[in-house]
Amino acid sequence: MRLLNTTTLTLTTFPASPSRPQYAILSHTWGRDEAPFDVFACKSTPLARIRRRRYPKVVRAAALARAQGYGWIWIDTCCIDKSSSAELSEAINSMYGWYEGAGVCYAYLVDVPPSGQDVVLEALVRSRWFTRGWTLQELVAPPHLEFYDAGWNLVGTKAGLADTLEGVTRIPASLRLLSVAQRMAWVGGRETTRAEDMAYCLMGLFGVHMPLLYGEGEERAFRRLQGEIARGTNDQIAVLLAVCAEAGVF
Repeated sequence: MRLLNTTTLTLTTFPASPSRPQYAILSHTWGRDEAPFDVFACKSTPLARIRRRRYPKVVRAAALARAQGYGWIWIDTCCIDKSSSAELSEAINSMYGWYEGAGVCYAYLVDVPPSGQDVVLEALVRSRWFTRGWTLQELVAPPHLEFYDAGWNLVGTKAGLADTLEGVTRIPASLRLLSVAQRMAWVGGRETTRAEDMAYCLMGLFGVHMPLLYGEGEERAFRRLQGEIARGTNDQIAVLLAVCAEAGVF
């Protein structure tokens, strides 16, 4: 796992825990000018100045983490070398665990303007963050999740906003004893840029791992996902779905 130093904004690779330090993690929706890995991987002084000037989201997230006592933060855009298909696959298969293992997760809602609390909550439930596929696991996995508006003002926490969040997402605060079908339904109404990611973004929710095969299409990706889920569950509906998928019923 590669982490960003919250003071120097440089990257360091750490092996699996328990040697990994405590870290914060960022959840956000991507825009047009996101922080690339190569700019943060290089430790040159000129690039250090560019990092601080051109990528305020990273700078503000790191500053927030540092203020809360975290020396490290994980941010997907700059902590994964996406030019390596092997690294990307490993990261996506590990991502649920990374969010679950973070000391705190910051959900940055760039489309929620700073305003009064009632107005902010109205904007929060309409945020694009709640429509993206990958943010589903970023909502479910972290034990402690804080929501911030566009000005980096704290809107609330997952625990404090539990009723509001359940109303928006249909995801109950307690996830115990929920069926595969119930969990699968959570992705309804969400979107991903790449079709296959609609299946891949659910791997962590079901505790399964599988290789990424971009180009296989959404339908085939879901069939593989259903097969992996069925192999690791006693949920008879999940097993039936997998059998039907293999038979080409749907």
